[in-house]
Amino acid sequence: MNDLLPLNALRALCLLLGAALLSACAPAPEDLPRPEPARIAELASAIRALDPSVDPEEAARAARISYMHPLELAMQYGISDPPVIHNMKVNAGLRPRGLCWHWAEDMEKRLRAEGFETLDLHRAISQPPMRLEHSTVIISARGEGMNDGLVIDPWRKGGRLYWAPVLGDDPYEWEPRAVVLARRRPEGPMPGDEPHPTF
Repeated sequence: MNDLLPLNALRALCLLLGAALLSACAPAPEDLPRPEPARIAELASAIRALDPSVDPEEAARAARISYMHPLELAMQYGISDPPVIHNMKVNAGLRPRGLCWHWAEDMEKRLRAEGFETLDLHRAISQPPMRLEHSTVIISARGEGMNDGLVIDPWRKGGRLYWAPVLGDDPYEWEPRAVVLARRRPEGPMPGDEPHPTF
């Protein structure tokens, strides 16, 4: 057993060295580029296009928050690495938050605080075969299902927003979060249930 200790220590050192090298390529949170107004306008247009009932002002507000709030979260989470490396730090207890479900939870909370009347928010999890699960928040027109909405995912780019129509977001196959949690817990999800550790 004592012979394994140096080997385990060497593996840990190699992992930390690899993480340090990879993190050198990631911008610090304060260095994340501010989104161009045209990108925010493009998302606002896509949100308006979800349904004629969507209020243009709500679409513009949702788009602005979807781009700007992740920059605040990146600062709060202490993002200094690519997402997978940051996840390793969270899972090792070196950072308090920053897993994909943290991003989804905090984005949903911020967007929900706006009290949108023509938009709905959904939480979703994707569990494709041979991949770790991924969580996100989805914006749809009020009364529409999540598959008719847009994925709002700042985790993928470490604080820079990625968005896409749900059904065009390959390779992810999004399911309602409650459905995934219910499969894990036969008696149904409990308040506060969170996904398994994710990347």
